[in-house]
Amino acid sequence: MNARWLASVTAMGVSVASLGLQVASAADWAQWRGPQRTGISAETGLLSEWPEGGPPLVWHAKEIGDGYSTPAVVGDRIYLISNQGMDDEYVQALSATDAKQIWRTRLGKVGPNQGPQYPGSRGTTTVDGKLLYALGSDGDLACIETEDGKVRWTKNLRSDFGGVPGKWAYSESPLVDGNKLLVTPGGAEATIVALDKRTGETIWKCATPEADEAGYASIITVNAGGKKQYVQFLAKGLVGVDAESGKLLWRYDRTAQGSPANIPTPVAADELIYSAAGRSGGGLVKLDVDGDAIKADQVYFEPKMPSSIGGSVKVGDYLYGTNSQGLMCVKFDTGEVKWQNRSVGAASVLAADGRLYVNGDTGDVALVELTPDEYREKGKFTLPDQPERGRSKAWAYPVLADGKLYLRDLGSLWCYDVSKK
Repeated sequence: MNARWLASVTAMGVSVASLGLQVASAADWAQWRGPQRTGISAETGLLSEWPEGGPPLVWHAKEIGDGYSTPAVVGDRIYLISNQGMDDEYVQALSATDAKQIWRTRLGKVGPNQGPQYPGSRGTTTVDGKLLYALGSDGDLACIETEDGKVRWTKNLRSDFGGVPGKWAYSESPLVDGNKLLVTPGGAEATIVALDKRTGETIWKCATPEADEAGYASIITVNAGGKKQYVQFLAKGLVGVDAESGKLLWRYDRTAQGSPANIPTPVAADELIYSAAGRSGGGLVKLDVDGDAIKADQVYFEPKMPSSIGGSVKVGDYLYGTNSQGLMCVKFDTGEVKWQNRSVGAASVLAADGRLYVNGDTGDVALVELTPDEYREKGKFTLPDQPERGRSKAWAYPVLADGKLYLRDLGSLWCYDVSKK
C-alpha cells in the first residue's frame, strides 16, 4: 500500500479506521490474513515478474524457534509465536531489518496432539496499537504490550471457559473488533466468547447446542441484511453469531462432514460465505435474512474445490486457492472452475497488486497473474536451506508488508524484497 492509494481511499469517503488500518502504518500486516482477514494486500509498486531464482533475499533467520505460526508485521517489528521444546511456547518481537530478537514473553506450554504428532505454535498474533493479543496452542490467551513484551492480562480457554480444542490443539488467531476480543474455546460452556480487550472480562458467551469443539480456523466479521455477525468454522460446522448479543444465528454443516480438521478461514462477500475442508470439499452458502431470523442456504457444494490448509482469496468475482491437484480459479458465486494448474501443489495464498503469491507446502514459491483466463506464472523459486520437516510440511502462510515477503517454515524465516526499484 502506498500514499497515493491511501489518499484515494480517503477521497472516496472511506475512513482508514473502517478498513482496520492505521495512517502511520498503512503497509502493515497486523493480523491473520492481513488487514481485513481476506489474504489480500492493497500494496502496489510490487514486482510484476520475478527474475530467475526468485526476488532478492534480504535475510534468512534460522533460530526463531519452532512452530507453524505465521508472523504479523507492524512498522519495523515482526511479532511471532514460537516454541522451544514442549514446555515453552512464547511470543517474540523481532527486528524487521535483520530478525534480531527484541523481547520474548512466555505464553505457556505446547498443546497436546492426538493422532499424528505435529506439536508446536500455531496462531498468529493480532496487533492493535500498542497491544497485541496471542493465543497459545494450549489455550493460553495473553494481552501483551508491543513495546517491551509486558503482559497486561491472561486467560486460559480450558480452565476459564471449559474449552475443548480439536485433536491438534488450538490454532486460532484472536479477532479484535472495536473493544471486543473474539476467541473460540470450544465446548458446551463457551463455544465462542467475546472479551473486553482492555481487561479480559467476559462480554458474552455463545454455547452452541452441538457443543462444538474448536476447529482450526479464525473468526471473521460479516454484515448480512444489516446484521453484524461473527462467522467461525467449528469442528462440526460453519456458524454465524450475533455480534452484539452472542446469539447463535445459523449454522451450515456440509463442509465439515467427514473432515477431521476444519482449517481454512471462511471467505465472505456480502451474504455469500465460502467454507472448505480438505477431506470434504468446498461449499458456498447465501444468508437469507428475514427479520431476526437468518438461514444459510446452500448455493453449491463440490468435493474438488479449493480446500487446502492454505486457504483461498476472493479477488473480483473469482476465488483462487489450491487443493491436492494444485492451484485453481473458480467463479465465486457459481463454483464454475475456470482453470487448474499443478503449480507448486497444495499451498497457502496471498493476493496483491494483480498477482497471487503461492507458498507451496514443500518449499516452492510461485508468482501467478490474477486472471480467470488461464494460469500465467510470473516466477518461481525454491526456498534455500530448508529445515528438516519430518512428516510435517511448510504450513505457515505468506505475509506481505512494506514491499517485503515473509515466509516461515518451522524454525526458519525468510525475508524477500518484492518491491520495484
